[in-house]
Amino acid sequence: MAFRPTHRQLEYLVALDTCRHFGRAAELCHVTQPTLSVQIALLEKQLGVSLVERTPGAIVLSAIGLEVAAAAKSVLATLDDIVTLASAGRDNLGSLIRLGVVPTFGPYFLPSFLPSLHGRYPALRLHVREDRPALLEEQVRSGAIDCALGQRPQDEAAFAFEGICVEQIFLGVARNHRLADRTSVRLKDLKGEQLLTLGRGHRLLENVRELAALSGAIMLEDYEGTSLDALRQMVSIEMGLSLFPELYVRSEFARGANIALLSIEDWPARREIGFFWRRTSARAAHFRQLTALASAVVGAHLPVGVEATRKPV
Repeated sequence: MAFRPTHRQLEYLVALDTCRHFGRAAELCHVTQPTLSVQIALLEKQLGVSLVERTPGAIVLSAIGLEVAAAAKSVLATLDDIVTLASAGRDNLGSLIRLGVVPTFGPYFLPSFLPSLHGRYPALRLHVREDRPALLEEQVRSGAIDCALGQRPQDEAAFAFEGICVEQIFLGVARNHRLADRTSVRLKDLKGEQLLTLGRGHRLLENVRELAALSGAIMLEDYEGTSLDALRQMVSIEMGLSLFPELYVRSEFARGANIALLSIEDWPARREIGFFWRRTSARAAHFRQLTALASAVVGAHLPVGVEATRKPV
């Protein structure tokens, strides 16, 4: 049988990647420094590669060491999933879920979803972390969080994804803008217009970049918003146009808002939202139950217009 690292060796390598110091890594793992050093050296010998580059006063992981450490984090997270699955059972979804949510959807969906989730699984503890989609993917991959709620991941080979709804994306313009009296526009109508967007790491940035390229509009990267609320304020004072997802619109746009919302006839401005997790996770059954309940909540409680992806609960 081919050599397989032990889970302790993987833990030592991950700790070393985190601390970049043998002594501090040993403290983190509650072992002596010689024990950790010997096991890392043994791991290097058994794998036949150099994982750690030792320099006076500091260490760095080699390129292959960084790749092995990233894989080790995923393996350790899967082992944790197995323990959770066995100890807590399926009925309460494993007693704890560390859930990541994108800030352009989570805050406007969770108030409808969490009461139903708590009613069905009262013993479940849910730790929610809000972050940009790109960072959520990395956190799920490394095991820092268990699953996330957002757009379909870009690395589809690494994640399982199940959708709960499809949102329309609207174009927002100031009430006195030349296009404000319309209900829809075409791409050619936006030529030369200035487009505002969220900062890097948000998928809305990619949507706005695509829209600018197709329409001839100008993307104002020097005026990135930190939130949808910030974008809404900038559009209302005529700094430019921007895109707004449907659930945010229905949750936050008041009747008297100084913004008109338009659809774009010849551009498929929609996004699919769902839960995603590592394909290797042993808790896939838990996350599918979470997805099914969320889909039911979309269908039962959210305003008509957000298209639910229905699944049996």
